[in-house]
Amino acid sequence: MQKNWQIDSWRNFPIKQQPNYPQLQELKIVEQQLAKFPPLVSFDEIDKLKNELALVSQGKAFLLQGGDCAESFLEFSHHNLKSYFRTIMQMTIALMYGLKKPIVKVGRIAGQYAKPRSQNDETIDGVTLNAYRGDIVNGIEFNSLIRNADPKRLIDAYFYSSASLNFLRSLALGGYGNLEKVNKWNEEFAEIFSGKKNTNEVNQKINEMLEFMSACGIDYKSIPQFTTANFYTSHEALLLNYEQAFIQQNSDNKNFYDLSAHMLWIGDRTRNPDEAHVEFMRGIANPIAFKVGPTISENELLKLLDILNPNNIAGRITLISRMGKDNISKILPSLIKAVKSSGHHVIWSCDPMHGNTIKTSNNFKTRKFSDILSEVKSFFTIHQELDSYAGGVHFEMTGQDVTECLGGNQEISELNLSDRYHTHCDPRLNSAQSVEMAFSIAYELSKKIKNN
Repeated sequence: MQKNWQIDSWRNFPIKQQPNYPQLQELKIVEQQLAKFPPLVSFDEIDKLKNELALVSQGKAFLLQGGDCAESFLEFSHHNLKSYFRTIMQMTIALMYGLKKPIVKVGRIAGQYAKPRSQNDETIDGVTLNAYRGDIVNGIEFNSLIRNADPKRLIDAYFYSSASLNFLRSLALGGYGNLEKVNKWNEEFAEIFSGKKNTNEVNQKINEMLEFMSACGIDYKSIPQFTTANFYTSHEALLLNYEQAFIQQNSDNKNFYDLSAHMLWIGDRTRNPDEAHVEFMRGIANPIAFKVGPTISENELLKLLDILNPNNIAGRITLISRMGKDNISKILPSLIKAVKSSGHHVIWSCDPMHGNTIKTSNNFKTRKFSDILSEVKSFFTIHQELDSYAGGVHFEMTGQDVTECLGGNQEISELNLSDRYHTHCDPRLNSAQSVEMAFSIAYELSKKIKNN
């Protein structure tokens, strides 16, 4: 994997989606400073996730990946983190029930501060400034000074990521997401959910199981599997000067790891096999993913797999399909067939968000709950028809009560979007929509399992 690779060999390749820093000397000092900071994750945690993802690639587990489109410093708070974790755990229970398999939980969090952009700049009322590229690069306010790329924001992003990860670990290991508590949250959700018959069925089955264990004299509250949760972090490895600062070599296996997150991915705009992002990612031992959009060819897909996983290690590669509900049936089947024929071990995951973005008449960028669910259903149907394993879902979502996506049980309309439209980039499913989505998927999957 690491043949002819160095931690900085990516600098010799063409690179896209990078900010233009006015203060290059300050940037160099910041990069050196970051390299001295403690890593955010450990070798062992990364290898543990890779082992869990290997089970997903074998059809024995399922990947749930979700979180902010772009995290913001402004929205950082213990309340928002707690709400996010609670939502992820509620989704986990629903999916676990529908699939009858363990759920591998990976957040788009504690590092998702950079965003690729379609244009390098933005013009408002005749004034042109640098595009907003995420809080790790510049500020969202339309101000010439704030829109300049500021190296010090790399340091800020590190500390926000560190604080987020520390709190999320305390929630995962401290019992906040225990099964009994999550089931009570889902019972509360069922009270306001129009399809609560299916939701109540899940909750009732779990309660019966817990009551049976108690009747048998088993203290399930002392069993780690019922009271703690494995939770991992991920983000798009977009700013490679930031990522390079976290590269360390494991003295035990001699592999290089990016210790900024457990899992990293390459976006649809930066997955060119001959460019810097692929060069960087091929040399790290983390589980990695890349987006598979409608423009990718079968040959390019297979070439990327050969470069990024030449030893065909199970759990190493996740392919995140992002086609759009109208394209997925036309494009995805041939890609699945090509990967199957090649013998590559991969995880297929569905990102139903990016291909279904629309603009409303009042100029809000949004997504329809029904479109998102439609693409997910198509994803599972296609894999089932091709005897392939649909191994995961990937959502842009939040634990907050925002109004950014249309529809769902809350029946959010175009008129409601302005109520709580807080995203710094793309529209996210709110907490209720995320849980509803998970229960809707679980219901569809349970029907497929019964039919088989």
